[in-house]
Amino acid sequence: MQPVIKISPGASKWDIRQKVWDYIEENNLANFPRPVHNRIPNFKGAFTACARVSELQEFTQTPEVKVDPDKPLEGARLAVLQARKSLLVPTPRLRTGLFNKITPPQGASKEQLRICSSSQGVKDFSVPVGLDAKVKVDLVVVGSVAVSGKGLRIGKGEGFADMEYGMMASMQAVNESTVVVTVVHDCQVVDIPEELIENHDLTVDYILTPTRVIKTNCQLPKPQGIIWTKLDTEKLQKIPILKKLRALEEQAGKDVTLGAVPAAAKPGVQTSQPKSQTRRRPRQNMQQDAEGESTQDSKQEKRAEGEQKARLRTARVRKESRGDGREVNEGEIDEKRKGKSGGNMQEKGPEERESEVMSKRKLPLSVTTVYLGGIPAGLRVSELKTALREREAAPLRLTWQGAQHRAFLDYSDPQAAEQALEALQGLNLNGYSLQAELAKSQRGGKRSGQSNRRQRPSASASPVIKGDTAEKTDQ
Repeated sequence: MQPVIKISPGASKWDIRQKVWDYIEENNLANFPRPVHNRIPNFKGAFTACARVSELQEFTQTPEVKVDPDKPLEGARLAVLQARKSLLVPTPRLRTGLFNKITPPQGASKEQLRICSSSQGVKDFSVPVGLDAKVKVDLVVVGSVAVSGKGLRIGKGEGFADMEYGMMASMQAVNESTVVVTVVHDCQVVDIPEELIENHDLTVDYILTPTRVIKTNCQLPKPQGIIWTKLDTEKLQKIPILKKLRALEEQAGKDVTLGAVPAAAKPGVQTSQPKSQTRRRPRQNMQQDAEGESTQDSKQEKRAEGEQKARLRTARVRKESRGDGREVNEGEIDEKRKGKSGGNMQEKGPEERESEVMSKRKLPLSVTTVYLGGIPAGLRVSELKTALREREAAPLRLTWQGAQHRAFLDYSDPQAAEQALEALQGLNLNGYSLQAELAKSQRGGKRSGQSNRRQRPSASASPVIKGDTAEKTDQ
């Protein structure tokens, strides 16, 4: 079968990712969450493709399987649990460790196993597995943005699947006989130039799609451990378990020399990685997929529709705010359209509209502010807000200063801000690592945990886009 997506000569990894993401969106091949840009795409037919893992001889022979936490791999996690095998799932972004072992309730029903295979189930039914654990993984299932019939793989650009495999190799949890499987839509199988693949990149042995099983017979070796020169001190700070592994390998006499920290890109200067273009989502069929994907996702689909409308509203807000730099409230725009009880608030005077909106929810008198720097040129507010929601770090209010490549996030108290800071470590958007830390106003002589009262921006300040839990208010 010839690839449906043609890759131009000289294309970079980011060119290929962009082409695949665009194709999936333009052809309405994705399920929730949307858009698929900067994600491992959750494609239609993912459950059908995942079910094929049980057809592999290697699957029947292994007692322990590692499956990545991506949404399109939910069916693979379910297949492992249904086969009563041991399921290991990496912790999101390796923030709290390498991986967790999923432990369903004793005598769990099929529905309970389905819950355990979901992202929430991974959180609720897991036990941490340390670096010193004696585990042997014979089968690894990873997500991909693109993969070639020869087994060359491209992820979403953050390198976590490669690092996870390298760490497992270091702890001797995998070896040359370990089989690596990826699950993708047929359109994600493309021709990837071999020169794009580096020695730290993970290759795959099998590709599962909704229509076929491809054995790649890949000849390139898989990572034999962490290549420390590919990492820097900044990466170690973001992923504490790497620091622990490095200390262990240093004790064992291995060379753990780090690479240099890359020079920070100057504001407004483009790097080799192009910014992602989030495409407008095509209309989606809310009925059950004919491919057998019962998608317990009707609620999620509706939520996705709501998020799409919110993204479009945000785009309008930004457009309206460019002319005079005035303060804009996303919630207020929404209320004007819908009204508090379905009425049209545009018929009311401005003072009445404002008082009605402000009476619903107000910011606390004192907030704790987090500074978010390194925001790439071209990033949209809606994309940042989506990333914050995904990491459960949505603020009460977001003050957007995109021209200065930064934003300020207001949280209700110091504890909420600290939790958000932890969740935002390693945040990467459009190929750029963002920097999250307490705002300067929270530091400089203030005691830890002391909150700060933000002043209301002047009329010439940058637009303010609020989180989902608060509306505009005088502070």
